[in-house]
Amino acid sequence: MYLIQSIIRPEKIGEVTDALAEIGVYGMTKFPVIGRGKQSGLKVGNTMYKELPKEMIQTFVDDDQKDAAVSTIMKAARTGDGNHGDGRVFVLPVVEAYTIRSGDQNI
Repeated sequence: MYLIQSIIRPEKIGEVTDALAEIGVYGMTKFPVIGRGKQSGLKVGNTMYKELPKEMIQTFVDDDQKDAAVSTIMKAARTGDGNHGDGRVFVLPVVEAYTIRSGDQNI
């Protein structure tokens, strides 16, 4: 099992979640975040915005879904304009997971 954590542009959240649902990835946690990446913010006129609004999606997938989920997120989140700021995808192995209600171990 893997945790896939994606930080994407806010305007892409619907496209990404819909694309994940199309490949059978339904469970996820979404929340707004603020930060910056390699571009170190955004300059508009004389104003420098050091932190930018983004959305974070966390989802857990089985081993056989990992590659499809990552490529789906990458494709749906990309703006295609070649500018910085489309986001990042992090893939982490999950060592243990439990269902609170039943106490069952899920791995």
